[in-house]
Amino acid sequence: MRLPIAAALAATLAIPAQAQDMTAPDYPETRRGDVVETLFGEEIADPYRWLEEDVRKSEDVADWVERENAVTDAYLDKLPARDWFKQRIGELYDFERFSTPVKKGGRYFYTRNSGLQNQSPLYVREGLDGEPRLLLDPNTWAEDGATALSGWAASPDGRKLLYSVQDGGTDWRILRVLDVDSGAQMPDEIRWAKFTGLAWVGEEGFLYSRFPEPEEGEDFQALNYNQAVYFHRLGTPQSEDELVYATPEDPEVGHSAGVSSDGRWAIVTSAKGTDARYEVHVIDLAARSEKGWQARDLITGFDNAWGVIDGIGGKLWVMTNKDAPRYRIMSIDLDAAQPEWQPVVPEMEQPIDGASLVGDELIVSYLKDASSLARVFTPSGEEKAPMELGGIGSVGGFTGKPGDPETFYSFTSFNRPATIFRLDTASGERTVFAQPELAFDPEDYVVEQRFYASKDGTRVPMFLMRRRDVAQSGKPVPTLLYGYGGFDVSLTPGFSASRMAWVQAGGAFALANIRGGGEYGKAWHDAGRLANKQNVFDDFIAAGEYLKAEGITPDDGLAIQGGSNGGLLVGAVVNQRPDLFAAGNAAVGVMDMLRFDRWTAGRYWVDDYGYPSKEADFKVLRAYSPYHNIKPHTPYPALLVTTADTDDRVVPGHSFKYTAALQAADLGPKPQLIRIETRAGHGSGKPTDKAIEEAADIAAFLAHWTGLKPQQ
Repeated sequence: MRLPIAAALAATLAIPAQAQDMTAPDYPETRRGDVVETLFGEEIADPYRWLEEDVRKSEDVADWVERENAVTDAYLDKLPARDWFKQRIGELYDFERFSTPVKKGGRYFYTRNSGLQNQSPLYVREGLDGEPRLLLDPNTWAEDGATALSGWAASPDGRKLLYSVQDGGTDWRILRVLDVDSGAQMPDEIRWAKFTGLAWVGEEGFLYSRFPEPEEGEDFQALNYNQAVYFHRLGTPQSEDELVYATPEDPEVGHSAGVSSDGRWAIVTSAKGTDARYEVHVIDLAARSEKGWQARDLITGFDNAWGVIDGIGGKLWVMTNKDAPRYRIMSIDLDAAQPEWQPVVPEMEQPIDGASLVGDELIVSYLKDASSLARVFTPSGEEKAPMELGGIGSVGGFTGKPGDPETFYSFTSFNRPATIFRLDTASGERTVFAQPELAFDPEDYVVEQRFYASKDGTRVPMFLMRRRDVAQSGKPVPTLLYGYGGFDVSLTPGFSASRMAWVQAGGAFALANIRGGGEYGKAWHDAGRLANKQNVFDDFIAAGEYLKAEGITPDDGLAIQGGSNGGLLVGAVVNQRPDLFAAGNAAVGVMDMLRFDRWTAGRYWVDDYGYPSKEADFKVLRAYSPYHNIKPHTPYPALLVTTADTDDRVVPGHSFKYTAALQAADLGPKPQLIRIETRAGHGSGKPTDKAIEEAADIAAFLAHWTGLKPQQ
């Protein structure tokens, strides 16, 4: 049932009208250490280094976390709009949602969440019109709902299901196998998998990637080295798994494995960091009985991005940015006497975002100003009729394999949760597989794209969503501005219950596609990393200035938000322009840029940030590191730092140290608080109830300090 905006707002909880003192509370006392290091001739104080210790091992850190959470919880309890946001975000979460189906052996596998389930169960259908049958329900795995179904892959005949389990938000995975016919668990169990693909080798077993078991107690902080690919044969213990590919001579290299849909080739992709520069090796599975796991070089030298799309017999289709910064598609016949690369789809004005071989078609998705479009080609590269998607939005899926008569894909936008479509690859006919029933009318909201000039004149795109009546009024309203700007990650339109709640409350939501991302290909990424990182901050600051100059946002009504690298973004721009922002949320951010490479996956990030141990990089990092550039005795915006105790991607010590430094710096009357979630990690796998609670706390905090009042 759809509720008009007026009715939805009239049905909100009453918000207390009495004024409360929401200025900065008395912060817990934080011990200052005396650590000072001389780095490249500069003395660097690090008084809160003791907060880097693992909260599970250090009583002092655990006590600090408990005291900080107590102060933050008491503050958040007083926020006048907190209950409204919790109820509204919960209502906006409460719709049926599906993943894109995957077909194996005539069976269709997909996840479905009825709305407010903490985790999405996995279902199977016997044929497209078959009755859904529940295969896995991760909601039964833990009382707190924090154990998640992270990934899954059905075997080629659809009779076995390999799946990965994520507990408490960690990046570590446990792999298990289910018999699809009976629903019974098989005895196979794999430990210490991380950053792994799930790739079946026929029906006999699968390939996966793992690291050596960490030393006891170092699971969540130790650096990750010596990742290797293994083959597990069903019915055998992990100790008997066969080593497939490793580089012990270069322990920094990570490896992931996939298998072509016809089962002919195992493809091992290797990387040294987060940058899109790979080596690719292939293993002829048809010759495994004679040659074992003998790998053959396909691409050597970590110079360019190479991604194998799929294969048919000896021929592979590959997406690459070699001599094509916005990517092109090539093919190679490995059965030929002298294999040679052949062009298939040339580089175009828009960067390629993904490609699939399905049926007799090569479906290629592109980004046009950060919004999706799709083109259809023959496998040899002749373009067919364009595919209509539906305006500003993001497309995903196109699962299937060569010769398949169908594929499935999703389409979503800021005002529209994902609809799943089935595409008949022969006729081109598109039908709806699953479409959510919504409690609001998407047409009540205006989604538009603006372009603004950054400090150096670069033209930067920004999406903007408002209620239609708000947009038509022309009045400035409290605005939430989101950004990321790094690691070649493109921010594209998508539905968010918390963002929609903000807009329903009368605010505006803006997403800036700043440099450092992949929205315009390699050049856009390069312009926002390493020595160019300041461009990212300039772009985001310019977005805030534009929103105010255009009358979208009032002078005291701009909130900013970002997570991970985006948390770094929030911390950096607040230090550089504390006057521009009323409030901010820095989520799971990288805040100590001089020590980020010392924990878990942090060493991979040097591709974007540089090496703290190299003087030239150090000087760049020192100039913007959030922890090291706080301006004492300067009025700062209200800040809510959010992190989690099991975040082993960006360890919570980053946020702990940053918050301690903020609270010691005398930054004026607005609060600088930290919210520390338990049994949660970097974001993935978080149960719905925790996600709603956190989103409501953040929205209420930002709303209070920007003047957003949902009852009006």
